[in-house]
Amino acid sequence: MIFYSLNKQAPNVSFKDAVIAGIAPDKGLYFPEKITPLPNSFFENIEALSNQEIAFKAIHQFVNQDLPDKTLKRILADMLDFEFPIVEIEESIGTLELFHGPTMAFKDVGARFMANCLGYFSEGDKEEVTVLVATSGDTGGAVANGFLGVKGVNVVILYPSGKVSEIQEKQLTTLGQNITAMEVNGTFDDCQRMVKTAFLDTKITDHKKLTSANSINVARWLPQLFYFLFAYKQAKSKGKEIVFSIPSGNFGNVCAGMVAQKLGMPTKHFIAATNVNDTVPKYMENGEYHPRPSIATISNAMDVGDPSNFVRIRHLYDNDFNELTKNLSSFSFDDNETKKAMQNIHKISGYVSDPHGAVGYLGLKKYQENNQNTYGLFLETAHPVKFLEVVQDTLNIDPEIPSQIKKVIGKEKVSQKISTYEELKLYLLNTK
Repeated sequence: MIFYSLNKQAPNVSFKDAVIAGIAPDKGLYFPEKITPLPNSFFENIEALSNQEIAFKAIHQFVNQDLPDKTLKRILADMLDFEFPIVEIEESIGTLELFHGPTMAFKDVGARFMANCLGYFSEGDKEEVTVLVATSGDTGGAVANGFLGVKGVNVVILYPSGKVSEIQEKQLTTLGQNITAMEVNGTFDDCQRMVKTAFLDTKITDHKKLTSANSINVARWLPQLFYFLFAYKQAKSKGKEIVFSIPSGNFGNVCAGMVAQKLGMPTKHFIAATNVNDTVPKYMENGEYHPRPSIATISNAMDVGDPSNFVRIRHLYDNDFNELTKNLSSFSFDDNETKKAMQNIHKISGYVSDPHGAVGYLGLKKYQENNQNTYGLFLETAHPVKFLEVVQDTLNIDPEIPSQIKKVIGKEKVSQKISTYEELKLYLLNTK
């Protein structure tokens, strides 16, 4: 499989080279040259397949030239060692829980897949790789956990100071070893801008090999299509058209779901639900894309003003706004609406949602006002305990702390504080 830059001013590359590079030399995101639909029999008999079998068949065409089948199967078995259950909330609405992995966030799958790929690709390579990643919340912890101890790989995580939850911060600042946390005086967009600038800075790239573990990297982004196939396997028997509502920040999850649809997965529609960072909802109203600085909210993982993966979504539809609107709706909600949704979900079902899942629920409810004969799934992307203060304050409950969280709460935070790109550059140039 060949991958090309969406800016189309850089050479085509293999999956391996796309993973190691992270972003193309022309600043474009890499994209697969084609998406070949899976046979109808795959979806007709999907209930008989294990999650590992589904994942293997879904991603094989994209990676098979660089990952032998035996290696791919080993990687999938290693990373898909937990469940992705659907929990019924009300009639015609369920939530797909994606937080049963080691850091209790949906990004565990992509982070572990990429870590395994880089570990395999770097075997026998004397030159170490530095993974440079920006996080608005859960990416940092998932990447830190996925890459911890991987030989030949060092990880530098940038996160906005004071704009992630305490537990999220602990998950990315307490591991040590080959993980370095950099606390940025700014927003997620500032962190992401620094990362992208570093990739294009030859004074750094001539000195060391850089890659990214944000969803701009194909190895982080593509495996997210698994969630939608796992959900379809469980929801197929509902007998209604399936719609997915996805709490969205950098829009990698929505785009991955659309790739699953291109593979042939039957689904009616996607809803991208955001907080007040509404760049995409505004775009879906008038076709005009105007990124703006991000605003801090209680659903902090979605505090993104210029979502990187939206260019991939537009590319999937050949930049045809009318075609995109047939398959995607996008709505934004503020913190007060989010808290009321958390309360409503808990009242009608006893279910404790996190603020991101609640935004997804709101998007689904809004869509179903005019599309009632559907079965809707909103994605619950992180365990509610990761947003403990919000949950306690909103629902007046003290949820049980899972073991994955308990093991980091008492650890000491270690981070390096920076304010400028030059400080990041100096660090990268002065470390091996």
